[in-house]
Amino acid sequence: MSSDTAASTERGARGIPKAPFIEDVEKYIGGSDADVEDPLKQMQEVINKYRYMDSNLTQRRLGLEEKIPDIRKTLSMVEFLQKRRAGKQSSPEDENDDLEDDNDDDDDSSNGKPLKTTFELNETLFAEAELEDTDTVYLWLGANVMLSYKLPTAIDLLRSKLQAAETSVENLTADLEFLREQLTMMEVNMARVYNWDVKRRREKREKEEREGKVSDKGKQES
Repeated sequence: MSSDTAASTERGARGIPKAPFIEDVEKYIGGSDADVEDPLKQMQEVINKYRYMDSNLTQRRLGLEEKIPDIRKTLSMVEFLQKRRAGKQSSPEDENDDLEDDNDDDDDSSNGKPLKTTFELNETLFAEAELEDTDTVYLWLGANVMLSYKLPTAIDLLRSKLQAAETSVENLTADLEFLREQLTMMEVNMARVYNWDVKRRREKREKEEREGKVSDKGKQES
């Protein structure tokens, strides 16, 4: 049996090999007298590869799922700064209805005063800061790299990163579902080959026992 038959050359949407279902175990093994040790070993290697891929994809998805909330928070903050800089554009009726609720916000956001906020230094320590009216923000890009962007450019960048991250999570989720189906299929194949071998050995032993009894009976009669 070729090692290529342990996993199909057919692949999923993103290159994950598809596991074939073994219908005829005897034909797959190479005959009723063939040894199953090598096929079982090859199947186990394929299963190990699937499990390794599963671990890697799971870690990638978890990493993205942790980053997405941070991207959303950053995007929300930059959008707020952009709206604050552009000024609030609401109708007089809305202003009258929400005058009491928005009075404090208007003092901070519309009159040009610095915006007071807090930012996280570590998990348990926060500091207060004043944000001046500016059209530029600094974004961490990873690997200790920070670049300055104009507010509209920063918003476009963050939106594209958010969309890409969400799309990647969807793709990874689909890949994991497909991968686990193939893993289950290989485990089923391996169990079928093993059970077939157990049945073959039992039948062979029973046949030898029957032939032995017939032989002993013939000797006694003679």
